[in-house]
Amino acid sequence: MKPYTINTIGLSLEDLETIVRERKPITLGKDAVAAVKRSHAYLLKRLKESDTPIYGVNTGFGALHDRSIAKRDLAQLQRNLVMSHACGSGDPVPAEIVRAMLVLKVQNMAFGHSAVALTLVQRLIDMYNADMLPVVYERGSLGASGDLAPLAHLSLPLLGLGEVVLAGKRMPSAQALKKLGWEPLELGPKEGLALLNGTQFMNAYASLLTLRAMRLAHLADIIAAVSLDAYDGRIEPFHPSVHAVRPHPGQAMVASHIRDLLQGSALMRIEKLHVQDPYSFRCIPQVHGASRDAIAHVASVVQRELESVTDNPTVFEDEDRVISAGNFHGQPLALSLDFLAIAVAEFGSISERRTYKLIGGQRGLPPFLVAKSGLNSGFMIPQYTSASLVSANKQRCMPNSVDTIDSSNGQEDHVSMGAAAAIKTWAVVHDVERILAIELFTATQALEFRRPTKSSKAIEGFVAAFRKRVPFIKDDVVMHEPMEAALEFVRTVAL
Repeated sequence: MKPYTINTIGLSLEDLETIVRERKPITLGKDAVAAVKRSHAYLLKRLKESDTPIYGVNTGFGALHDRSIAKRDLAQLQRNLVMSHACGSGDPVPAEIVRAMLVLKVQNMAFGHSAVALTLVQRLIDMYNADMLPVVYERGSLGASGDLAPLAHLSLPLLGLGEVVLAGKRMPSAQALKKLGWEPLELGPKEGLALLNGTQFMNAYASLLTLRAMRLAHLADIIAAVSLDAYDGRIEPFHPSVHAVRPHPGQAMVASHIRDLLQGSALMRIEKLHVQDPYSFRCIPQVHGASRDAIAHVASVVQRELESVTDNPTVFEDEDRVISAGNFHGQPLALSLDFLAIAVAEFGSISERRTYKLIGGQRGLPPFLVAKSGLNSGFMIPQYTSASLVSANKQRCMPNSVDTIDSSNGQEDHVSMGAAAAIKTWAVVHDVERILAIELFTATQALEFRRPTKSSKAIEGFVAAFRKRVPFIKDDVVMHEPMEAALEFVRTVAL
C-alpha cells in the first residue's frame, strides 16, 4: 500500500480518516525531514553556546520551572518526565484513537517547531506502521499542558517501558521491541517534553468523533424519512420556501435531503386526514439542521487544530527564539467537544420521540407494531431502551469545559477538561448510534403495515438492505438480537 506522506502543511480531516480507516502506512516528506533537522540542530547549538534557562530543556517542569538542571542530567530529566507523568487510569482507549494519536504526534513534530531528533519522529512512524499500539488509559488528562498522562503512556514504549498491543496481543513494550529488533531510545534535550505536550489525545477523539457525527447526521435524515413515511407524515414542512425565509444552511440542507429521499413515494401522495404532524416529524429540518450547523463549526475548529503546533516551548530557529507559551491548552477543543456532544445528542433525542409516536397505535398502525398486541408486547420495550439512552446522554451533556481545577501547585491554574469532554462525547456518539438503530428497527416494522403501498425508490432500497439483516417481527422474539443487528447495520451501511 502506498504510504501517506506527512509534510509541513498539516493534515485534513479527510486525510486522517483515510489513514486510520485504511490503515495506510505513513512517511515523512522531504520538507518535514528538513524542518525537523533544522529545529533540532538549532536547539543543540543554542545549548552548546549558552546556559540560559529554557523551560523544560534545562529546567524542571510545571511548578519546578525555576530549578536549573545540569547538562550531564538532561537525558535523565527527559526520561524521568515521561515515567513520572505516566499516571493514566481507567480503561484503555480504543485502538483507532491510539493510531490517530500516533499520526497526530508525528504531524505535530513534522512542522519543525519541536526541536526533536529525526530518529525520534521515525520511531513513532515505525510504531504506527508496525501497528505497535501503546496501551493508553482514558483518565488522567486535564487538557491543560496538553494531554500529559495519555501522551506519557503513548511515549513509554520508546523507552522500552509500559505496554503495547502488537499483532493483537498485549505485552510489555520491552518484549515488543525485542520481537521487532528495535533498541529503546535515549531521549535528547526537550524530547520528553515534546512528546508529552500537545493536544493529540483530545484531537484524536475530536477528529474521529467529528467524522462520525457527519455520518450520523446523514443517517439521521434517512432514518427520519423512513419514519415520516411510516407515520403517514406530511411533506409540506420540507418545502424550500419555508426554509428560504429562515436561512440557516443546515436547515435547508436537511429539508432538501428529506425531499430527495421521499421523491416518488406513493405513501406521501396519499391524502392526509391530519392537518399537521408532531414536532419530532414536522421540525426535522430545524432540529437536524441546527445539529449539522454545530457539527460544521466543530469541524472547522478541529481542522485548524490539525494544522496547529501544540508543543511547548515552541522553537523558531529563523527568529532565534524559544518561546514558552500556551498552545497546548485544550480550550478550543474542550468547547467544541462539548458542543459536539450536545449536537449529536439531539439527533438521539428527537429520534426517540419518533420511535415513541410510531408505537402509539395512531394513524392506522397497530399498538406496539404487532398484529396480536396483548399476546405480544412487540416494540414496547425497545422504546424504553431508547429512552434510557437518551436520558444518559442528557446527563453527559453537562459541559466539561466550564470546569477547572488548580494543578501543579498553582502553576497550571486554569485547565480545559477537554479530555473529559472527549471521553463523554465518545459515549454520546455511540449511544446515538444505538438510538437511531432502534428508530430504524421500529420504522421499518411500521412501514410493513402500509403495504402494499410503497415509499420512494431511495427509501425502499435502504429498507431492503436493512431487511437482509433484520427480519420483520411477527411474534415476540428476544429483541436484543435484531436490535444488535440493526446497530451493526447503522454502523456499517455504505452511504
